[in-house]
Amino acid sequence: MEVILREHVENLGRRGDVVKVAAGYARNYLLPHKLALVVNEGNRRQIEKEKQIAEAREAREKATAEAFAARLAAAEVVIARKVGEHDVLYGSVTAADIVHALAAQHQIEFDRKKIQLQEPIKALGDFEVPARVHREVAVTLKVKVVAEGQPAGAAGEPAAPQAATE
Repeated sequence: MEVILREHVENLGRRGDVVKVAAGYARNYLLPHKLALVVNEGNRRQIEKEKQIAEAREAREKATAEAFAARLAAAEVVIARKVGEHDVLYGSVTAADIVHALAAQHQIEFDRKKIQLQEPIKALGDFEVPARVHREVAVTLKVKVVAEGQPAGAAGEPAAPQAATE
């Protein structure tokens, strides 16, 4: 069965594409979720109009995402963690920790699910963490993990937040 996609569908096609799919997939998923329309001349015209509107919206979203990505790329996140005798971290730094540090240090709200951290960070040092801001815009976050109570760096960077010690 041939359908015209109204939205981007992962591993199938982009908005406006005419694709051939199984009749059951179209009938049970694509059509009820309004992701596609059956191919006919009226639907082709409707999709062309929707496509023009969607392309303009997509361009605006992408421009906004690129500006946000530039802001994210400029921000360095410093996270303080307790360490053991040989600079071994107690615990790890996760995507949620990075998001909380971004909000606290740079007032940047970001979804933790968009941070593509393969596995939690379990060592001190500087790390580059990939993140996806938009479907077509990716950015690399700079994350610095320091020992709790240690200054963030000698280059005039702000010290990491310290826990109260007795």
